[in-house]
Amino acid sequence: MDFSFVTKWMNYLETERAMDLLGSLNIGDLIYHPWFLGALALISLIAIYFRRYAFLAALLALAGFAALVDHTLGRGTAVDGIMSETLLIFVGGGLVLIFIVIYFLFIRHD
Repeated sequence: MDFSFVTKWMNYLETERAMDLLGSLNIGDLIYHPWFLGALALISLIAIYFRRYAFLAALLALAGFAALVDHTLGRGTAVDGIMSETLLIFVGGGLVLIFIVIYFLFIRHD
């Protein structure tokens, strides 16, 4: 029995290769990819079906924050004052995400 395929597969799990892969990923492109969005929707539906609202809240918060940061960086990071449109979108989006997480974790009890 030859286990050379196991050692070949384990070489892909080296720290340097994993860090290179993570460094090459662009979360801004990933959150608009149809397969990623489909997988996210499927995992969310499974979490709702099994009533795992803490997992659902964490999943939606991470995806929402990544989308919010990508949207904010796409509009530009220049802040002219306290009423800057970019700043208001970022703060307002963050408040909505926090409200959703609080709702799923503390208010909604089924």
